[in-house]
Amino acid sequence: MEENGLKRELGLLQALMMGIGGTISAGVFVTLGHAATLAGTSLIIAMILCGIINFFTMLSYAELGAAIPSAGGEYTYAKASLGGFLSFATGWFEWISNMFYAAFCSVGFAYLLSYVIPAINIPLTAVATIIVFSVINIRGVKETGLTQTVLVIIMLGILGTFVLWGLFISQNAGPFELKALGGFFGVLKATAFIFVIYLGGEAIGVAQAEIKNPEKNIPQAILLSSLALILIYTIIAYVIFKIVRPEDLVGQASPLAYVAEKFMGPLGIGLITLAGIIASLTSINTSIMAHSRVAYALARDGYFPKSFFILHRVYSTPVIAVLAGSIITAALAATGIVNFVAYASDFGFIVGFIFVNLSLMKLRRDQPNIYRPFKVPLYPLTPILGIVTSLFLVLFLEPSTLLIGVELFILGLIIYYIRMVPYNQVRLAVGGMNLGVSAFSGLLAYLIISNSISISKSHGIALLSSVVAIFVSVTYLLAGVINVIRNNR
Repeated sequence: MEENGLKRELGLLQALMMGIGGTISAGVFVTLGHAATLAGTSLIIAMILCGIINFFTMLSYAELGAAIPSAGGEYTYAKASLGGFLSFATGWFEWISNMFYAAFCSVGFAYLLSYVIPAINIPLTAVATIIVFSVINIRGVKETGLTQTVLVIIMLGILGTFVLWGLFISQNAGPFELKALGGFFGVLKATAFIFVIYLGGEAIGVAQAEIKNPEKNIPQAILLSSLALILIYTIIAYVIFKIVRPEDLVGQASPLAYVAEKFMGPLGIGLITLAGIIASLTSINTSIMAHSRVAYALARDGYFPKSFFILHRVYSTPVIAVLAGSIITAALAATGIVNFVAYASDFGFIVGFIFVNLSLMKLRRDQPNIYRPFKVPLYPLTPILGIVTSLFLVLFLEPSTLLIGVELFILGLIIYYIRMVPYNQVRLAVGGMNLGVSAFSGLLAYLIISNSISISKSHGIALLSSVVAIFVSVTYLLAGVINVIRNNR
């Protein structure tokens, strides 16, 4: 089955590599140092705990992806179960988080590349990388999947070399002990901090309209990639702590490269840097594909402009959706606001996790007879744990992350009402806002004139402030009256 021209060309291996490659990004190469200061060698427990938390929600992805194998991932699930603004909000955050994640990974790639080529321009390199992978995505999912598969196999080969060499070298080392520097609370903090390294695997769900035999391949790819990531991350952490102490990682820009140098010399630095570069590239590739398919699905249902629903006549890919999202991604990467894109990405993914689990529970209740090739075990305990653990992660986010999330929510709410609410109602709402601004400005002018508030000791500045407030009040009053009158007509 094909959805309006989207071709099912991805097999199980390509879908699996998309999940692993979309998840392993530059984050795992740079975050383990700080995480080790929080949890010590018990970071291994945090790795496993993160994987279990992620697995709860991946089970929900697997059931929904097999039952509703249409483009859009989380948004499609929410639309089928929740509907209305909640489904739009799910797609909105999914779209934004994937663009911000691609921007974050492109900047990370540029920084890693600068270790090899110090003279490169970081923003320019990041933008150029986005352009290259946008072209690859436009050319078709087959090319995207092949590129992803090759890159992930090379990266896993390098990480496998690191692990096997490290295990061989450390055979005669002393006994390994699990020690939590900050106690159990330190392990929990480390769990929240490193959860970002498990984000990205849900891209399999976003591309589900282009996966062959979706009833089997989607749940298998999602669950196999989730389990593989737990194994990969845990054994990497084990090798690290067999070679060095947790406190040795403090201040290291690339803990993995630091450890590799200990037993592999300069070759280790080169290999780990190459693996980090490839990890960044695979994440960029997957994120561009993900944000374009979400935009495609939102346009299909009228939330986004219909042009986003246009497919390339030769490659059958949503070319406008790819280009529009990539332009925004490139602009974010060019500004170098790394913290902002990272925070927004984290918040968006966690919101998506919550809505996916809610969608599963509501769909089970409202449509119990829908064909489900795969069913979540231990229902409803599993999705409830997915929701609870996601909310737990929100508690450990930076306050600025929550502020960014609220701002993005408000922006999404505005866009939703502009697109879905009748024009007359929008104009009436705008008129009401204008009248509110007018009343506030008029009150401000009165307070300044009556000396109830002090703007400045200078009489001229106070007079100018009152005149500006009066002007704003009158202007918005006229705009509000005109909007309301025209709406009534």
